[in-house]
Amino acid sequence: MDNTDILATEIDDIDTIKSEVLKKISELAFDNRLDEADTIAFELIPGVRPRFRCCVYREREIIRQRVRMAMGKLPTDSHYKDLDPSLMVHVISSACEGCPIARYTVTDNCQNCLTHKCIKVCPFGAISRTPRGSVIDKTLCRNCGKCAEACPYSAIVDIIRPCVKVCPVDAINMDKNDIAVIDKDKCINCGACVTGCPFGAISDVSMITNVINLLLDHTKKVYAVVAPSIQGQFGKDISLGMIKGAILNLGFDGIYEAAEGADSVAYMEAKELLEFKKEGKPLLSSCCPSFFTLVENYFPELKDNVSTLVPPMAASAIYIKNMDPDAEIVFIGPCISKKADVLSNYINIISAVLTFEELVAMLRAKRINIRNQADMSSDSSSYGKGFARSGGVAQAIRKVVSELEGDEASSSLEIQICDGSKECINALKLLKHNRLRVDFVEGMCCTGGCIAGPSVLQDASHTKKLFKPSDEDTSIESAVLKLRINELDIHRT
Repeated sequence: MDNTDILATEIDDIDTIKSEVLKKISELAFDNRLDEADTIAFELIPGVRPRFRCCVYREREIIRQRVRMAMGKLPTDSHYKDLDPSLMVHVISSACEGCPIARYTVTDNCQNCLTHKCIKVCPFGAISRTPRGSVIDKTLCRNCGKCAEACPYSAIVDIIRPCVKVCPVDAINMDKNDIAVIDKDKCINCGACVTGCPFGAISDVSMITNVINLLLDHTKKVYAVVAPSIQGQFGKDISLGMIKGAILNLGFDGIYEAAEGADSVAYMEAKELLEFKKEGKPLLSSCCPSFFTLVENYFPELKDNVSTLVPPMAASAIYIKNMDPDAEIVFIGPCISKKADVLSNYINIISAVLTFEELVAMLRAKRINIRNQADMSSDSSSYGKGFARSGGVAQAIRKVVSELEGDEASSSLEIQICDGSKECINALKLLKHNRLRVDFVEGMCCTGGCIAGPSVLQDASHTKKLFKPSDEDTSIESAVLKLRINELDIHRT
């Protein structure tokens, strides 16, 4: 890992802004100097020349709000009321103001035709003719879209705000000032809006200072549980074992792979699937919390079809707690939704969640070079690691059924793999109306699976090939029996 600091003059894109804020907060937290956090905005934005906004004052205000969120606080300019603490995604309104307000816009393709169809069809009188073509009065326009439908040249375009466009559950609207507002009752914390906003105006609340405080408290034993998708995130030549070594050097007392929990979940869930199959009803499963939130909030009729097993991170946490009841456990993954999942369902066993971005900030703050780490072993199967990609859960389930009941029973399973929120919603709609006849449904709200999560460091196209099951791999049953997590109760409460 390159530990070279990025100069303030290079702070010109959202990835750099976020990473530098997290790094500086980590440095202050490790040094017990968080009371100096107010200086970060001036460190990153010195002088009077703006770099990415209209003025340095707005730039600093945006940095201040990101500093607050990096410290686990809500942005001070938040206009939400009665916020649910499990809602991890929030709008920084001072950054949202950079988004263009106009939705329907007349382009240069306008031919200034004589029929004036756009003018005639507008019910609000918002369109008028000029020598250069039609223009839309934004104060009168109500975004009905009739002008765009009527234009014979397709000269009027509908520019949907990126955050609205990518949200799979229509949880984002605009307030009277055209600032994005997230409906907490609709949001599934998938993080699509975080990666979709080109201005970085939507971000997740961090638990990074909570984790550093745990590491600094030498009366506590703190263990890390890493998501399978961490493999390959730091480059092709950086092994999973080297990453685990670097994490231990941050001060963790031990490290476990969520893939080990995934093996046990797959083993137990395959047995549950066989019982469901006997009853003639499909089993819904995933390691994606947003998928379960989708079912709970939008398809409550299907809640009885949801697997009773905890996700792999929780299975690993239960295993650690069984050995050390006083353990503090931190999950590290690519997912924003895991933060909400832990706060809502697993805070009794998992103390905090870090994203890969936050992990990098901590490693940079402590100047830990991953390339200098000794390699560590791995006890999970390639199928457990495969939970990281779309289809991996289903593949592991099919593998276990083959081990337990034979290849014929495995090949006879009807499995539906839903890759991305849209496919999940479509499949759940069909299931709701009994129009999808399958035994097992796997749902991943991020297209590609966890390797394409909102906080990954590498594009999924670079890491997908790392998660193919190995023909030389030991059986999932062997991996499970080695750790004996299956002897513990890993069912949801």
